[in-house]
Amino acid sequence: MPNVMVDFIISLDGYAAADGWPGLWGLGGPEYLAWLGSKEENEHTVLMGARTYRLMSGIAADAPDEEGLGGLTAARKLVFSSTLDAPLTWANTELIDSDAVEAVTRMKSEDGPELRTIGSLSLCRSLLTAGLVDRFRVVVFPVINGATGRERIFDGYPDVRLDLVQRRTFDGRLQLLEYAPTVLDAPPGDIAG
Repeated sequence: MPNVMVDFIISLDGYAAADGWPGLWGLGGPEYLAWLGSKEENEHTVLMGARTYRLMSGIAADAPDEEGLGGLTAARKLVFSSTLDAPLTWANTELIDSDAVEAVTRMKSEDGPELRTIGSLSLCRSLLTAGLVDRFRVVVFPVINGATGRERIFDGYPDVRLDLVQRRTFDGRLQLLEYAPTVLDAPPGDIAG
């Protein structure tokens, strides 16, 4: 039974991207990029929505030799969308036009590799809200995008308690934080009382 991991790269203030900044905020150092391209990081099925597919497949087509992209291109990718048409052009990519929560619930009941999201904010929110996420991982980039940030990652999320299960530093500046999430029905209340 495969686990589902939500996987984000974020600015310190919770943005997925920022206008005018380069990819990975210009901070994707050699240790981080090597880890992204490692076999260990690419032995899973990638889950994404249409918007992330359009962005990432475009990057892969424009820069196929970019470090870290080879593993993603080689990985099995499932795209949840009602707006895209099959066949999709990015290698090893399958279009799923049914409900993502139902499809991932079914995948979790079968044998197979781990399932991991990339980007896809609304897909991640839906999977987390449905209680399907086993791990929640962020790589925090040491920038604040107060003026230029776009796509605030956690807007619209339910309240979630996160228990730290792993942490790592890349290139002396990027923080990987991996958590086991618990979606809360309500705030836990006054713990001091």
